[in-house]
Amino acid sequence: MGRGDGSGRLVSPADADDTGTRILHVDMDAFYAAVEVLDDPSLAGRPLIVGGLEGRGVVSSASYEARRFGVRSAMAVGQALRLCPNAVVVVPHFERYAALSREIMAIFHEVTPLVEPLSIDEAFLDVGGARRLWGSPGQIARILRARVRERTGLVCSVGVASTKHVAKIASTLAKPDGLLIVSESDTAAFLAARPVRALWGVGPKAAEALEARGIRTVADIIATPRPVLDRALGQAMGERISQLARGIDPREVETHRVEKSVGHEETFLEDVADPAVLRTELRRLGDRVAARLRAGGWSAATIAIKVRKADFTTLSRSQTLAEPTQVGQRIGAVAIELFERIDLDQPVRLVGVRGENLRAADGSPLALWDDDADWRRVDEALDDASARFGRGAVMRASALGARRDVEALPSSPRLPFSGGHGSG
Repeated sequence: MGRGDGSGRLVSPADADDTGTRILHVDMDAFYAAVEVLDDPSLAGRPLIVGGLEGRGVVSSASYEARRFGVRSAMAVGQALRLCPNAVVVVPHFERYAALSREIMAIFHEVTPLVEPLSIDEAFLDVGGARRLWGSPGQIARILRARVRERTGLVCSVGVASTKHVAKIASTLAKPDGLLIVSESDTAAFLAARPVRALWGVGPKAAEALEARGIRTVADIIATPRPVLDRALGQAMGERISQLARGIDPREVETHRVEKSVGHEETFLEDVADPAVLRTELRRLGDRVAARLRAGGWSAATIAIKVRKADFTTLSRSQTLAEPTQVGQRIGAVAIELFERIDLDQPVRLVGVRGENLRAADGSPLALWDDDADWRRVDEALDDASARFGRGAVMRASALGARRDVEALPSSPRLPFSGGHGSG
């Protein structure tokens, strides 16, 4: 299996067989870092870290030059710099990434309407119905790679296969800037050689449970009796992994993905011990989550918070509401209530707020009265001001105060669907 630094890369020859394929997984290479290089060519070829300020930030992305030193996403920037002292650190520019993501997703839609964005920088495409116009799936993949590079200056890697699962594995192996095609007849042999960690959905704990039983490759999974898999992983996951190992993945490309959650989190420049300051930050994050919910047309039925203490102990709390909401005041109030339940025995390094269990905003029954009517009008004013003057130009007085966070991105950043060209 190829590693995140590009070693072990596999690509297909020009005459690769794509018989029986129709699914493409397109993944932009080191997307945030690549955009920063695009906007500042002097960064090209240098180890680059996209993240918060050096002392407290977290790595959002890293160039392949930095990855070869062991730098990874979600790593503390300080740790990344110890691994790669010569790296250049730049703060993220999410609005720029979002704009380019929309351009890229629009290119995908030129080829097929069956596009399923997975995140801001990757998507599945079903090109089964596009053959007569554009050629075979392998040819379509080459067309897309060329168009993305020509129009945006960015490169992507593409996996072509008969199922979503195999296409995603293939795109990972092809990185960076590669194309890997796995024909339907070659699927079994392709999967058999992969480590268990390559299977989509097998996380570190599941992999450790399998490896502890001597199950290290996909071929080992196929040779293992189902009861053994069930004992290691549980019956539901044992069945799923058994099917994936055999190339069975009936999932279709879903053009209308339902968001699971919307969240924001911030790492402080210095650990914060003052509960009043933390409550203010939670209120501010609640407003940001609410704004994203409204932009996407969602309401959250559950509100969750994350608090990371100075010793990196991370605590989570959540509460399901009587009625789903997209009101910033309500989300902030619940976040603060959850925070009050935490024993604050040391300063705090990071706080986060997340809306979960999302529902369509217009799908809730009308109540006889609306306790949040006044706050909805406040949110409308905030949305209008943000549209006219930019985010943060106007905010509620309760959230005023000096910013204490490093420059941070939304957790699991996604773009809301907009017509047929939304990006995940």
